[in-house]
Order: sequence, then C-alpha cells, then structure tokens
Amino acid sequence: MATVLSTDHPAWHEGEDGTRTRAVRTASGVWVVSWSQDGPHMTCVQGGEDAKPTVVTTDPACLPGTVPAALRAGLDGLGVSQRLTNPSLWDAITTAVLRQVVRAAQARKLYRAWCETYGAIVDTPHGELAVAPTAEQVLALDEGQFAAVGARFHRTALQAAAAHYEQHAEHWRRMGAGDLVAALCGIPRIGPWTASAAAADFTGDFSAYPHDDLAVRTWAAQIAPDHPWPGTKDKTFGPMWTAMAGPDRTALHTLTLSTLTWGSHAF
Repeated sequence: MATVLSTDHPAWHEGEDGTRTRAVRTASGVWVVSWSQDGPHMTCVQGGEDAKPTVVTTDPACLPGTVPAALRAGLDGLGVSQRLTNPSLWDAITTAVLRQVVRAAQARKLYRAWCETYGAIVDTPHGELAVAPTAEQVLALDEGQFAAVGARFHRTALQAAAAHYEQHAEHWRRMGAGDLVAALCGIPRIGPWTASAAAADFTGDFSAYPHDDLAVRTWAAQIAPDHPWPGTKDKTFGPMWTAMAGPDRTALHTLTLSTLTWGSHAF
C-alpha cells in the first residue's frame, strides 16, 4: 500500500521518479531521508548514527464524532499518513521565522535559498541537498548577506533567535510542546504563531500548532466547502477548531496534522 507522506516542510525535494528527498541534521549527524511509495529510507552521511530521525504516523479514522461529517470523510479518504519529525530544533525555528509574513510558495523558495547559500551542502545519490546554517553561523552574517537571499525582513528575528538558542538550546530540546511554545515566545520578534509552528515541527505534536493558520483554514474549507467556516479575519476559527477535537489533545493533533497533510502530501 502506498504511504502518504506529509510534505509541509520546505526541505522536501521531488525527483523525476516522484521520490521525495530531504537532508536533516540530528543531534549526532546529518541524515538523508528518501521517501517513495514503499516508505522511508534513512542514511547517515555525516557524523554518527546515534540519533536517527523519527516519523509520526497519523490515522484520521481515530477522530471523534464531534468532527463535522464532511471534514471527517475527506480526511478518512486521505488515510493513514506519516510525517518526518524535524530532528533539529534550530531548523524548526528557522523554518517558522522564514514563514513569517510570506505565503507558503515564497517561504519554500526563501528557505531553500537560505540553506543553499549559507548552510551545509550534502552530496547524495539524489543530487545535492542543503541543511540550514547553524545558529552560530547566522550570528556571523551581516545585513547585506540577509538581503542577498531576500531575508532582510527576517534578520532581527533570526539573529535574536540564534542568540537565545545558543544559550538555551539544551534545555529547550527537553521540553514538551506547550512549554517550548512559551519559551520561544520569550525571544524578540517571535510571536505565538512562530513559536507554535516551530514547536509542532520539532516535537511532532500538532496539538500545539497555530490552529487558525491560513493553511489549516484553506485546506479545511476545500475539504468541506459546504461547512459554515468563519471568514479569514474571524477570530472564532481557532476556538471552533479545538472544540471540534474535544478535550483530547491527541484528537486535536490528529485533526490538525491530517488537515495539513491533506493539502500538502505525496503518494
């Protein structure tokens, strides 16, 4: 059976045969993950193999009956999906910051340019891939270097995040999603949306994701177009979304991640 892969993270590249590939940095080294209809294959290409990337499996069939029938039917049609949990908290923060203000397509382009210009390049059987520059490297960049890849707007947020990350990363990496969101909100120019997106990406817990995110709204409306969804500027969407899942945080995680995967997936 084909494996549905969530491709929401901008690091995924698509090969001519449809295989998705991505380079990730773990606590022990750099890994290349390739994903086809047969599922994932992971190879450590730099450093040690002690910390292997992990995958979150999500099954919308487990959603509670409080989810509207049309939305539930659309997610059931997607089926069981898998998402590679980002093993690098710094990359998760970087990705969330670079998504500020811009739309998904532009954020993907910006993220890739950022990594390819200032990050580490990895040679793989699928071609060259790049991982994000480290926090230390980001602190050494000047304003012109940010501007050169279109990230001038994000400079102060990225450098503030890098400075705080250098001080607190070891502690942050041990936190659960909720505590991590609160900690990241203490960084200048890191608001609740950015902190929540980064925490969900790193922990794999999408009950912490910003539930009124434009992507969640967009895909939900496409899955169930006849449902009376609030307008894009209506602040009742988030509370309505969490109420659909009920008090179970696992249900909220499943509802949110399945919806995001419906809108951005392979296979």
